[in-house]
Amino acid sequence: MDLTDFGAGAQYIAGRRSRGSGAPFQVVNPADGSVVEEFSLASTEQVDEAVAAGRAALPEWSGATPGARSEALTRLAAVLTDAAADLARVETAQTGKPIKLSTEFDVPGTVDNTAFFAGAARNLEGRAAGEYSGDHTSYVRREAIGVVGSISPWNYPLQMAAWKVLPAIAAGNTVVLKPAELTPLTSLMFARACTLAGIPDGVVNVVTGAGRDAGEHLVAHPDVAMVSFTGSTPVGRRVAELATATVKRTHLELGGKAPFVVFDDADLDAAVHGAVAASLINSGQDCTAATRAYVQRPLYDAFVAGVAELYAAIRLGDPLDPRTDLGPLVSFTHRDRVAGFVERARGYATVVTGGAAPAKGHDGTDLTRGAYYRPTLITGAAQDSEVVQGEIFGPILVVLPFDGDDEGLRLANDTPYGLAASAWTGNVHRSLRATRELAAGCVWVNDHIPIISEMPHGGYKSSGYGKDMSQYSLDEYTQVKHVMFDTTAVARKDWHRTVFGDR
Repeated sequence: MDLTDFGAGAQYIAGRRSRGSGAPFQVVNPADGSVVEEFSLASTEQVDEAVAAGRAALPEWSGATPGARSEALTRLAAVLTDAAADLARVETAQTGKPIKLSTEFDVPGTVDNTAFFAGAARNLEGRAAGEYSGDHTSYVRREAIGVVGSISPWNYPLQMAAWKVLPAIAAGNTVVLKPAELTPLTSLMFARACTLAGIPDGVVNVVTGAGRDAGEHLVAHPDVAMVSFTGSTPVGRRVAELATATVKRTHLELGGKAPFVVFDDADLDAAVHGAVAASLINSGQDCTAATRAYVQRPLYDAFVAGVAELYAAIRLGDPLDPRTDLGPLVSFTHRDRVAGFVERARGYATVVTGGAAPAKGHDGTDLTRGAYYRPTLITGAAQDSEVVQGEIFGPILVVLPFDGDDEGLRLANDTPYGLAASAWTGNVHRSLRATRELAAGCVWVNDHIPIISEMPHGGYKSSGYGKDMSQYSLDEYTQVKHVMFDTTAVARKDWHRTVFGDR
């Protein structure tokens, strides 16, 4: 099954691919600088067209039975499964992530999310009916909101498209998705898969355009009832500002600066291996990646030495090579941004290992044509420094020591972000305290990164609000209606006397 007919254009509106009418654009493979696809960006007129398609499809789709929507999503899971190899290959080509990550995480995670929401579509429950006033029967309906404008990021193009689309359409909404223009290809494949699964035309639309043009136009569109955005906190603030003008519901999954807190009774080997994996997943381009390791002083030196040793053994290379551990960053521009954080940190901290772009891969291949950056370990930074407080979004881990438990938890919470965190300890009381006091939407104990479809994902503080995945995400994409029936058949109700007449 071929979902890769990108020559037809990077817009998907009302079940058909079409060419954009905006500026030309290229998807570039960050591993070698080669052009993966060329297309034209969406114009604001095409955003209008996509919203109109979503609005036209809404009555039929929102009026479908939960069972019918569930069956369509079950078929979608099968289509995605059949296309798994192509999805993984294209995801790696446009992002540079290792093929083993695309194959073993991104694609199967998306299929699992689809299968989960196929079941969740049949479980839109409200409060049980009852006579709460004594004279009336009340019940609650959960209804679709309308056309949802969704904006997804470049780091997990396929999974984030699914996280946006699946709960929205499971609840009966229609969607206009704007993927990042750097990485739109698997989002287009996902939309095509929806059509092949029998989801009606116009339920899932994709407009590939620039954020300041297509994105802002979508957010501000009067016929868009809700906006869901995943991306940086500054852009999230702009999305919220635009949505406020038309009183839209917003769902924001924003930046992160996840702490990795290692207490002195932790399994050191587990913590070291966990920190390396959690800081380098997707080349560190993950908003839940471990970025700040706080290590209680008795374990600090051994932890730093252990992470440095494993970092030195990480295999950088061709993302299509199944032996490659770390691919390039998404672009040269982003690589230079990450490198800038490290270069500035040299003035106030110690770069223990890494801190440069590699020349050769693990098998001797030339990496200078790609946006690669070595795993970088930094120590000696102050808590208020840029590398500790700022979202770098690269393969960078900063390690700081702490003494008492109070200090470790205080430092862990001392950033504007609150998306994810982890605590490493063998003590149940410490772990319970940490999970209670760490201000983050997800807290792991003795692990960091795993997610599952049945559990929610979303942040605290400047990391945004609202949940992806799980039954909780359906709450984000439905609106609650109270319905109340009189049970007395009495013409003159007792409460009428408060307005006219006597008892």
